[in-house]
Amino acid sequence: MAYQLIGISVLWIFLFGYIIVASIDFGAGFFNAYSVFRNKHHIISNIIQRYLSPVWEVTNVFLVFFFVGMVGFFPSTAFYYGTVLLVPASLSLVLLAIRGSYYAFSTYGQLKSKMWIYLYGFSGLLIPASLSIVLTISEGGFINETANSLELDYQALFTSPLTWSIVVLSLTSVLYISAVFLTWYADKAKDMEATALLRKYALIWSIPTMITASGIIVELRSHNYEHYQNMLELWWLFLISGLLFLATLLLLWQKRKYGLAFILLIGQFLVAFFGYGISHYPYLLYPFLTIEEGFTNEGMAVALMVAFIAGLCLLIPSLLLLLRLFLFNKSYVEGKFKG
Repeated sequence: MAYQLIGISVLWIFLFGYIIVASIDFGAGFFNAYSVFRNKHHIISNIIQRYLSPVWEVTNVFLVFFFVGMVGFFPSTAFYYGTVLLVPASLSLVLLAIRGSYYAFSTYGQLKSKMWIYLYGFSGLLIPASLSIVLTISEGGFINETANSLELDYQALFTSPLTWSIVVLSLTSVLYISAVFLTWYADKAKDMEATALLRKYALIWSIPTMITASGIIVELRSHNYEHYQNMLELWWLFLISGLLFLATLLLLWQKRKYGLAFILLIGQFLVAFFGYGISHYPYLLYPFLTIEEGFTNEGMAVALMVAFIAGLCLLIPSLLLLLRLFLFNKSYVEGKFKG
């Protein structure tokens, strides 16, 4: 049991890291496209490009670690999720390829067309929407199992209120997380006009994020009552998350300590994310697969734990070095050199 808990905890940390880093990336791309559409790109485009330039290549490292680790620790997930997620996962890969290609060509080439800017920006919202479907499927009720195969019931999936609640939450949270971070980043760059606009976006997307998060709990009551009951038992975790949200909102409203506001935001999502994961325990996929049934052998588990913990110990300092050299380098942030 200890190995299973360590394995799923390490994977959950990698997934949370991806959610935060990718949300900033996806949201920044969308805000850049929206500013071009509204002819406000002169206000925030430089700030966004300054952020994206050094980090866009490392955003998906967390996701790669997560998927490799999921299949390594829990080989059965390759059969269950690999079969039913062929279409959603393929869509996500295509969108990721579009974003990566655009940014490479726009950074190192001359690809400056508005159409590609829009494609890059809006694809960043479709990626979390398509990936979030995994959470819906994990709640059960969408897979039909026969003797030799699994079949995803697309009609039930796309007509379920739970599906659209999770999709909308993925969109609102991406924009909220990104806007709060970019507000802090613009403030560090001493760009008051960009700071004011991005702060406005953060406040706009804060309330929809909390409303949709609450809506998921309501939808779970009718879709997966066992998970709903488990979440109620962990009410104190979600209360802490709510208080951190209010503290973040207060700092944004008062126009001060944007760095602390972002740290509180990370705490808010961290507590809620782990509360959701703990309440989902022990299932990887209702009702077919639990972490005990799908776990690998002990030798492989130990090897994977050592490798992934070592990887985490290398990845986090590397990201901190990247932040220090570029994102939080005073001269770079203020646009005094390109880095």
